[in-house]
Amino acid sequence: MDTVSLVAPPHLEAGTPQLKITSAKALAESSNLTSIPSNYAFTTLTSGDPAVHADLDDSIPVIDFSLLSSSNPDQRSKAVFDLAKACQDWGVFMLINHGVPEGQMKATVDALRGFFDLTEEEKNEFQGKHVLDPIRYGTSFKASVDKVFLWRDFLKMTVHPKFHCPPKPEGLSKVLAEYCGEVQKVARELLKGISESLGLEPGYIHKTMDMDSSLQILAANLYPPCPQPELAMGLPSHSDYGLLTILMQNDIGGLQVHHGGKWVKVDPIPNALVVNNGDQLEIMSNGRYKSVLHRAAVNNKATRISIPFNTGPSSDTVVVPAEQLVDGEHNQATNILMTYKDYMEFKQSRVLDKGSSLNQVKI
Repeated sequence: MDTVSLVAPPHLEAGTPQLKITSAKALAESSNLTSIPSNYAFTTLTSGDPAVHADLDDSIPVIDFSLLSSSNPDQRSKAVFDLAKACQDWGVFMLINHGVPEGQMKATVDALRGFFDLTEEEKNEFQGKHVLDPIRYGTSFKASVDKVFLWRDFLKMTVHPKFHCPPKPEGLSKVLAEYCGEVQKVARELLKGISESLGLEPGYIHKTMDMDSSLQILAANLYPPCPQPELAMGLPSHSDYGLLTILMQNDIGGLQVHHGGKWVKVDPIPNALVVNNGDQLEIMSNGRYKSVLHRAAVNNKATRISIPFNTGPSSDTVVVPAEQLVDGEHNQATNILMTYKDYMEFKQSRVLDKGSSLNQVKI
């Protein structure tokens, strides 16, 4: 298999006028809004494929991080076993006792809410045009080309190997840097446990993925109340491009994952984090740990804020299946090889509502 290099979409020249696109928050706060604009109405709706609550005998796994990081070998062994089962059976799990202080989590949500409360002009200063721009504010997915808009505003920041953050509101950078530092510790321990759960050395992912130069992106999604939630979407079905996504959210539900042929609601657990497999983990595990499809529904009562932390390999790493997980020539995943940076650019160029992008890079 040859490594391919995809040409990135060109950046706009300096001085190119910014697009005047109304944010979902501004629309939601319009005093006369009783229905959504027609360009926000989806023809394929969640109402036609409704989500259900998880069955009691097949519920979303819960991983106790304190056991995974325990010095007790029996506790850690059980936690690694549970982690393997969660990654293989669901591709998503709730993480409790993770060590990120509750006060810090609340401060992070409040600080990012403060960003979205800036004026439209202030937020538009940070409009990005490219998936690898270090700071990127926007609405929908790719508002300049989206035929149907998503009921969602977002802020995305590259936080490693170099930390980037908007300079306003005051104090945002300090709060986010502290939060990222805590979540990076969690990600490091989870990837260590995942390596072990696959029968690999604990440091396998860290070494082969060049995690000292890991490309890590912190995002914030704002889903304001929607007058017609049955017609709108926050985010359609998609998978994530990295190794793992570690999600924090306020207490408003909306996340749904695809499991067992149906959509399942992920009801928030106070102070828990939600962790899901990404595309690069599926490649590295040779398909053993699938990248989970998920989507975000909206509601007409309260604003939902979700804060995903996506950790991937270094931007120049070409992820391949671990040799120990390949049993013969016919048991190897057949993805086109490309650097992580190229894969992100490829994924950004695709239509979002098409399931896993890995299906589009098969040989």
